[in-house]
Amino acid sequence: MSKSKKWTVLVVVLLAGLVAFKLLHKPAELPVPVTTAEQGLVETTVANTRAGTVKACRRSELSMALGGLVQKLNVKKGDKITANQVLVELWNEDRKANVAQAEVSLSAAIHQQKQACISADQNARDSQRAQSLYAKRLISSAQTEAASTLSRTTQRVCDAAEEQVKMNRANLDLAKSHYDLTFLRAPYDGVVVEVNSELGEYVTPSPSGVLTKPVIEMLDNTCLYVTAPIDEVDAKPLRVGQRVRITLDAFRGQQFEGHLTRVAPYVVEVEKQARTVDVDVRLDNLPSDILLLIGYSADVEIVLDKKDSVLRIPTEAIVDKKTVYVLAEGVLQKRDIVTGLSNWTMTEVLSGLNVGDSVVMTPDRAGVKDGASAREETEEDRKAAAAAKKAP
Repeated sequence: MSKSKKWTVLVVVLLAGLVAFKLLHKPAELPVPVTTAEQGLVETTVANTRAGTVKACRRSELSMALGGLVQKLNVKKGDKITANQVLVELWNEDRKANVAQAEVSLSAAIHQQKQACISADQNARDSQRAQSLYAKRLISSAQTEAASTLSRTTQRVCDAAEEQVKMNRANLDLAKSHYDLTFLRAPYDGVVVEVNSELGEYVTPSPSGVLTKPVIEMLDNTCLYVTAPIDEVDAKPLRVGQRVRITLDAFRGQQFEGHLTRVAPYVVEVEKQARTVDVDVRLDNLPSDILLLIGYSADVEIVLDKKDSVLRIPTEAIVDKKTVYVLAEGVLQKRDIVTGLSNWTMTEVLSGLNVGDSVVMTPDRAGVKDGASAREETEEDRKAAAAAKKAP
């Protein structure tokens, strides 16, 4: 064999050995979960720091305007009530009698007024006739003056009788108002929350400066809102009218729409907790099959800004708000990106990625680095990882 052929064989052997070495020592490909950069909706949101609470727009503590014995207790806890419905009635026979007496007095005064005014009208006509006869010199001036005086006198009696009717009507209104004080009525439609009295008990109104339990507590269950604390750092861009998503532990997996109705003008400081600003959120178009109870815990997510049809990726795939890892042809590539709107789930990408790029979802996983060999994680990989965690 010639010398040149020997060298050729040697080179081929060396190359074959090098290829075999690389194949034998090729690093294992790291399985990584990936997502595809795509276009869609991205919103900037603010969420509550602690659980919020469902409350009623109106809640009232009703007490009697005067003291007395409970004669009728018409409701119990949980009852639905309508506006002006009588809830409690005190013993009121004396006041009822006063109303009846005032009605009779008014009726008598009306009859007296009619009688007096009929007489006044007759005397007024007689006075006119007397003046006509006097003009014809058929009666004396004394007779004419007497008729005129009688007419004026009876007219004054009629006027006084009319005033007496007004006074008696006012007395009747007063008696009715005193009688009405023995009734406790619902100021609006709602539900009874608490009843703090029993039939036959004596109730008294709260003295000035002394707080006593109300006789009835009620609320309007047709108007609900959520009050929730927002960290003071996030409160600056909040504005009344902003759209809000509401979730409740009692209805997991469901979201309800609402809008911001109030931003507290002060910061609440609670010991050993972050300083917060309370906000109120009104629920919009609540489905008829959803029955919310006052006191339910709730979380709110206030939408500050949004963009549609923009390039976006999951927020968890971003490192330090500027770096991602892209899987391209079996190799991880570290890329710097510029972000726009962002929330807990999605972030807008202004530059650094293209639609369809495969972005690593777990950039903090061991082995994820620029230039590392990798492949997309499969279901078998996930099962193997779960089994490895369970193994002792």
